[in-house]
Amino acid sequence: MVQSKKQRYLFLSFCLLPTFIVFCIFTVYPMLGGLYYSFFDWSGTSSVKEFIGFDNYKQLLRDSVIPKAILNDYFFVFVKVLGIMILSLFFAVALTQLRIKEAPFYRIVFFFPNIMSVVVIGILWQFIYDPNIGIVNSLLNAIGLEQWAKPWLGDMTWALPSIAIPAIWAGIGLFMLLLMGGITNISKSLYEAAEIDGASEWQQFWKITVPLIWPQIKTSIIYIVITSLNGSFVLVQVMTGGGPGNATEVLGSYLYQRAFEDFKFGYGAAIGVLILVISLLTVIILQFVLKKEKVEY
Repeated sequence: MVQSKKQRYLFLSFCLLPTFIVFCIFTVYPMLGGLYYSFFDWSGTSSVKEFIGFDNYKQLLRDSVIPKAILNDYFFVFVKVLGIMILSLFFAVALTQLRIKEAPFYRIVFFFPNIMSVVVIGILWQFIYDPNIGIVNSLLNAIGLEQWAKPWLGDMTWALPSIAIPAIWAGIGLFMLLLMGGITNISKSLYEAAEIDGASEWQQFWKITVPLIWPQIKTSIIYIVITSLNGSFVLVQVMTGGGPGNATEVLGSYLYQRAFEDFKFGYGAAIGVLILVISLLTVIILQFVLKKEKVEY
């Protein structure tokens, strides 16, 4: 028995070895490389690298853009978690429990943005927000609200929320399908028993649906947080480049500017390490905050 257990572990280890090697090459090695280069003053192209110790990290503490970029990152985390979870949960419940005949069509419609490149989504919404030919201003002018029309992506106040809207739109479909999978696995007898006991639909939603799909909700929130902290950069870079006046700057876009436009690769690597630390700490805190006993009926 002991020997068979050892053989099973050896077999599993052998099967996981290729995945572990690929993970080390494409994830662990770049992270260690970033940490290494963060201790150098290096342009990224020159063969000359000067070891400067923790100077890049000291500069991070003095850089006035970093706090703004961190706040913007957490703005995206907050609005994306709130917007995506509320809308995807709403559509998941509607498409599974309201017996809508066109449900398969709506599933495709909501999931469609997920198969589009983030760059394409950014360019598409640039046209939508265009102050001269964009749909938003044209619609406001058409209904007599021309005083609300503005250069959305060039406005210091509205640029960041304007980017958050396509970020939410692009994320709904994936999480809607994940939540739909959880909802369809709930036994209908639970809802029937709740109806007999006089529970309203709202009470059934909070007492049956939400507790039983909590693992899917928790997974969705953690995934959204991780992708927001690491992936908001692409949409920001395409739509505003971090402007106007750093109003939409996130750590990822600032890293790109310093490393690949200003050729401060060592400093860019230090920003990358900061993103990694913030992401890890946020996920660890989330694991404790979202911890909940498994519910079974």
